[in-house]
This record gives sequence, C-alpha cells and structure tokens, in this order.
Amino acid sequence: MTDGVDEWMMRRCLELAKQALGKTAPNPLVGSVVVQEGEIVGEGFHPGAGQPHAEVFALKAAGDRARGATLYVNLEPCNHYGRTPPCTEAIIQAAIARVVIGMVDPNPQVLGTGLSRLQQAGIEVTVGVEEAACQALNEPFVYRIRHQRPLGILKYAMTLDGKIATTTGHSAWVTSPTARSFVHQLRAGCDAVIIGGNTVRRDNPLLTSHGVHDHNPLRVVMSRTLDLPSQAQLWQTADVPTLVLTETGVNPEQQQALRQQGVEVLELPALTPTAAIAHLNERGFLSVLWECGGTLAARAIAEGAVQKIFAFIAPKIIGGATAPSPVGDLGFTEMTAALPLERVSWRAIGSDLLIEGYLA
Repeated sequence: MTDGVDEWMMRRCLELAKQALGKTAPNPLVGSVVVQEGEIVGEGFHPGAGQPHAEVFALKAAGDRARGATLYVNLEPCNHYGRTPPCTEAIIQAAIARVVIGMVDPNPQVLGTGLSRLQQAGIEVTVGVEEAACQALNEPFVYRIRHQRPLGILKYAMTLDGKIATTTGHSAWVTSPTARSFVHQLRAGCDAVIIGGNTVRRDNPLLTSHGVHDHNPLRVVMSRTLDLPSQAQLWQTADVPTLVLTETGVNPEQQQALRQQGVEVLELPALTPTAAIAHLNERGFLSVLWECGGTLAARAIAEGAVQKIFAFIAPKIIGGATAPSPVGDLGFTEMTAALPLERVSWRAIGSDLLIEGYLA
C-alpha cells in the first residue's frame, strides 16, 4: 500500500495495543489489524499473558475476509509454541497475502524466525513501518529481554531551585494538576511503583492511576525497620495490591498486622534496590517506577536499578538550605563525576517542564 496507508494502519495497531497498558507483563503490547481492499475487516489486541495474541483476535474477527488480505501488527508474529500456538501458522492458514510488521521481536525465541516463516509460505512481508513508535511502546519489554530485569524509571517533581519539599517536609503540591495527571498515566503503564517507608509516613500516598486508566501498578514499600503507620491508604488493598519489602526477622508483630490488612509482606536477606528489582523480575514485571525520596533514589541510581529519568520542574522557588532534593548523596565531590543523561528531550506539561532522559 502507498500514500501513508501502511503508517495509518500501524498507528491503529498501536492504539489497539495500548488498550492493555500495564496488563501484559511479561509479554509485550501488541495490536493487529486485517485490511481487505482498503477496509478494516478485523482488529484485535493481546489482553494479557496466556491469552491469545493480537493476530489471532484480528483474524477471528475478519473470518473469511482474511483471505488475500493484508495483516498489520506492531511486533513480529511469534513462530514458536509457548502458552499459545505460533501466530505465523494462524496467518498462513488464514491465507493472508501480505503482512506489515512494525518491528522485529528481540526475543531470541522469535528474532526474525517469524518473518522467515511467513516469507517461506509465499507471503509478502514489509518490516519497519512506524518502527520508532513501535520501539517506544514496548521499550520496557525490549529492555527486559536484553538485560533480564525490568526497566527502572525514576520520577520526581522539584521546584526551580531543586527542592522536592519545604524544610518541614511539606510537598503537596510541587507541580500542576496537568503534570500530576501525566504521572497517573505513567503509573498505569508500569507494573510496580516503589517508595520508601519515609514517604508513607510523610505523604500517606495512594500511588494509583487515579482513574485515568483501569490499570494500577503493584504498590511496593521498602522498609528496613517497618516503622510504618498502622493506618495508611496503601494498606487499603481491596482494589489495588500492596507489597512491603523488609529484611529477615524484622518486627514480626508489624508484619502480622500488615498481613491482616491484606498487605503482602516479603522478607529479603538484604533490603536493597538490587534485591527488590530481582524479586520484581521473578514476578515477570517489565517496568518499575521509583517515586521515592532522595535517599532511596540515590541508592537505586548507584546500584543501577534506574535507567530512565522523568524530572518535572515547577516554576516555583522555595529556598531552604535543608529542604530536600530529589536525589541524595551519591558520593561525588567534583562536577566532572556528575552522571550525564543521554537522549534527552523536554516539553511543557501544563505550567511545568518535563525533562526525560536516560542514564549513560
């Protein structure tokens, strides 16, 4: 197809894929469209691990009209038996004439074999349509495949003079409602959000997507002492789960009290960002959002648990030599030791500025 139709259909695949935002881990977000003579005759998206893939839903919706049609999908169709049969065989059996793919699947179990299988069956294959957008959508999936751990994202909001709260610890609100809504959407796309015990004590946060999306991340609290309030919004687990990570043998009475409220409590030999990320990787998570204070943020950065930064800067000045900053002591004494960000972009979010980048 020409005149931008392939691009338009691929963008439709991405729209469909986003309907399962935050729900597919450890699987990627995938949408698919079947087009017959310029008309969409079938659509689908992958709703979650263990369920049929996007192509299967799209082909089923298209029925007999899939014969001779073009199938669009943002990620290379699988060619192996996992929890579900290979999508390549379903495409071949449906007599699809052409397949347009956004990006090759980095998973070694796929990685080009889906393309080859389709081509061997005589199907015309086009790869790389809207590839940058396809890569961006599944950035956490690609990262986990390549590094065997979830993508770590540090999000913080600070004033123009680099403060996240006043000298008394008051922090509501640094940024505008528009920026906060953006953060709620960001949470919706993550599998877990992590804070430390001090944030629970000081802010009593909810850490949900606040209704901007129907997915909420697992809320994770790291606390070495379990000196936590007996009542907190995070202990309300009827709709959104909470996990508390602590060290072996710490405060059994508090552990029991939390469990009685429906909170999952896990003891680790050593409570570190590395250990937390390892556990969340075992759960199959793709992305972890750090919304913690400066001390834990510094440790997460130092241990390599953070790869990406979302920094909101509010046009406010609060002052205060002892007012907290977003990242605690990293042990650097010279400016030449500063950690540079790469692939940096910035944009206005309401009245605030968002700087996005990657740690080198």
